[in-house]
Amino acid sequence: MKKLALTIIAACLTLSMAAQEQYKVKFQGAKPTIADFAETYLNQANDGEEDDCADESTNAFRNAWNMYHKGQKLTPGQDLTVDVKNGFILYESHQDDGFLLRVEMVYWNENDGRHKLIACGTYCFKDGAYSAGQFDGLTFLRYDSNTKTMQYTAAPGFDIQYGTDDGLSVTYDLPRQGKNITVNYWNVQGKRKTQKVLKWNGNKFTF
Repeated sequence: MKKLALTIIAACLTLSMAAQEQYKVKFQGAKPTIADFAETYLNQANDGEEDDCADESTNAFRNAWNMYHKGQKLTPGQDLTVDVKNGFILYESHQDDGFLLRVEMVYWNENDGRHKLIACGTYCFKDGAYSAGQFDGLTFLRYDSNTKTMQYTAAPGFDIQYGTDDGLSVTYDLPRQGKNITVNYWNVQGKRKTQKVLKWNGNKFTF
């Protein structure tokens, strides 16, 4: 619990410091795709360099992403799905001991026609059960088509949870199809107990 609390505090501090910084999104064509947002997120908003202090999950995702861009084959146990049509990316890293790192990215068009909301969710599993990792969590950024930049932002319409008062862990499944987020609640054994749906209305999410 202490480790989780420190992780949450560190994540909040990082978000606070980064909140005012804008990151230029480079793209070709009329508008950016999920691939352009991922490139900016991995190589600008998250430092772009692997080092001992960096988020290990982001480093793994970034390394796979850069190999994909170079047309290189990913290392065994890694899979990267880039679904530009549906605005969705999935990175998975499987290890021989049953460990799975899963990272999802997706974006939504906002009703004002100017902004897009981008989300990245990172979660770890062991033998099919949820096993909270040090860097698990959900992050949001917002893209402004006028400035062609994006920056970190708070979750619109809800507070991101890592756990509940009755001891359940919380994860968020991002949509490849549709627009809603599925909220999962897991017991201490990593078994899913229940789910809820966060519905997107074009501006924010509501239960």
